[in-house]
Amino acid sequence: MDDVTLTPPRIIACKRDGGVLGREAIGAFVRGATDGSWADYQLSALLMAIYLRGMDAVETAILTQAMMHSGVVADLSAVPGRKVDKHSTGGVGDKVSLPLAAMVAACGVPVPMISGRGLGHTGGTLDKLESIPGFRVGLSLDEYRAQVARIGCALIGQTRDLAPADKKLYALRDVTATVECLPLICASIMSKKMAEGIDALVLDVKFGRGAFMKTLPEARALAEAMCAIGTALGRPTRALLTRMDQPLGRAVGNAVEVAESIACLRGETEGMEDLLELTYSLGAEMLLLAGVEADATAARARLARAVASGAALAKFREIVAAQGGDPGVCDEPVAVLPAARFTGEVRAARAGWVVGVDAMAVALAALRLGAGRTRAEHAVDHAVGFTRLVKVGSRVGPGDLLGIVHANDEARLAEARVALAGAVELGDEALPATALIVARVGG
Repeated sequence: MDDVTLTPPRIIACKRDGGVLGREAIGAFVRGATDGSWADYQLSALLMAIYLRGMDAVETAILTQAMMHSGVVADLSAVPGRKVDKHSTGGVGDKVSLPLAAMVAACGVPVPMISGRGLGHTGGTLDKLESIPGFRVGLSLDEYRAQVARIGCALIGQTRDLAPADKKLYALRDVTATVECLPLICASIMSKKMAEGIDALVLDVKFGRGAFMKTLPEARALAEAMCAIGTALGRPTRALLTRMDQPLGRAVGNAVEVAESIACLRGETEGMEDLLELTYSLGAEMLLLAGVEADATAARARLARAVASGAALAKFREIVAAQGGDPGVCDEPVAVLPAARFTGEVRAARAGWVVGVDAMAVALAALRLGAGRTRAEHAVDHAVGFTRLVKVGSRVGPGDLLGIVHANDEARLAEARVALAGAVELGDEALPATALIVARVGG
């Protein structure tokens, strides 16, 4: 388009009609999101136009760089070692960031992690962390930098200084049905990751019923685009393509996922084999990119030693205490974390093999319980969710437990029990096992 006429309506109309936006037009859009000169309805209109018309690789790269430089780019060069972060494109029961950050930091690799809140049907790392009483995710840039230098890890939300345009657009995408859009996802993730001061990045790009990317080709396209951007900006980036058809682990919610994360750090494995496999695989990639191990086998062994020795749990305790949370959560999570007023069991009506646990159905049921938000200003109920979810491949008999609902409202409890029962599919024969991690991109 003619970059001389950079009014919001002209830029919106250009993309609405399938045009290509230039650097100045994209810059105007990002500045408008940052300084408030564009109204929310104008930002939302362009987001929808991008969702419908798409962006080419050049537009996506320009958008990523503009969002990255909409604020300060953190300088962690004074922190020894290669700083490595991980990001997930969003799933159901995806609490990997909590145990992973502590494990990797316990192995001596600095992990500066800036995360988001719940987006659409998926949970947010920040919402989970804030279920720990007193935990502060809103550290300043100086506090963030100092904590990474002091203890090797910080788990925070976007500050006003880091990629502020993304913070605004992220919230609008959540409530305008423009989440599932490759260029917007790519620019959102990579802008804030590139601004946080890292040297390398590992991505968990999910596909399936409970993911934003429904198919493997879509996930691969997103992974390849993000790896290309990261590498071009001098931050080696790798991605794992992982299935998200059933919830990860056995808990979905906020406080209940923190409790499961702590169990993972304690080395408990029952029903969490998928969670542990993914955590160790992503952690191994992080150690390899940091240069502290030469091969994946040695990297996984190092992570396992950090868990077995208690060093990983001790690191999580240190992170919680440093950010104002109650470190007692590491000893007695049930006593410290918020608990729902009501619980209800869901049991199998007949015998059979579990051949499906619909991740999207579980996620939407958790959303209706209050575990997520349908509007940006909505508060999250940290106590509600699901625990002891049955896993695909399990054999159940009549009356066996399929899961437990945690609710703060009896009507919502009843609704969620029905929803969970409908999300679990039983068959007469077990299905062949499928790999959780399907492919690796980059590197």
